[in-house]
Amino acid sequence: SPAPPLFVVKMVKLASLSCAALAGSAAAFAPSNGSARSSTSLNAEMSKSLPFVKAPANTKGWVGDVGFDPLGFSEYFDMKWLREAEIKHGRSSMLATVGFVLQQYWTLPGYVHVDDSNLAPAVAGAGPMLQIVFWGGVIEWWTNKGQVTMETMFSDPDRVPGDLGFDPMGLAVGKSEEQMDEMRLKEIKNGRLAMLAIGGMIHHNWVTGDALF
Repeated sequence: SPAPPLFVVKMVKLASLSCAALAGSAAAFAPSNGSARSSTSLNAEMSKSLPFVKAPANTKGWVGDVGFDPLGFSEYFDMKWLREAEIKHGRSSMLATVGFVLQQYWTLPGYVHVDDSNLAPAVAGAGPMLQIVFWGGVIEWWTNKGQVTMETMFSDPDRVPGDLGFDPMGLAVGKSEEQMDEMRLKEIKNGRLAMLAIGGMIHHNWVTGDALF
């Protein structure tokens, strides 16, 4: 029988190559039990907030944990002490953000008004600023019963980081542990936001030389 035309042979070869390529592509995307297990295992070890690094093991189980510890502090320091430091810095920052804004619109009697809140410590003078530091230290000493170092602050195993028994409005009364964890999460998130906010406010005034608003 006569041989098929040359263009027919080329079309058949092209079709065969196309089918092989499609089959290879399909195989590449076909599920594999082994690779799925490896992928799941890998994802379980990665941080939620930084998915390109492994999640820190020592932060698991703490309220507000999103796997964020890029410098590995939780591997070298007591987690109770780290949580206490985070809560106290967050509370201070929440107060600081309110004070920073308030300073622009209201001045204590007897003091000179300044629009730039960064200048307020200079207006107040060294004496009042040192008093704040002193009384802050007194409160720290009193609330911790003199145990203010990282080694001694949590000598009492029942001591809860950040719990100073201060609840004048009774917000914790009648709350279940789940509801308390929700309140703790709100405080931690607001504290973290405030720490970023006060840093941004200070640098805004410092860089621009203008008031915040």
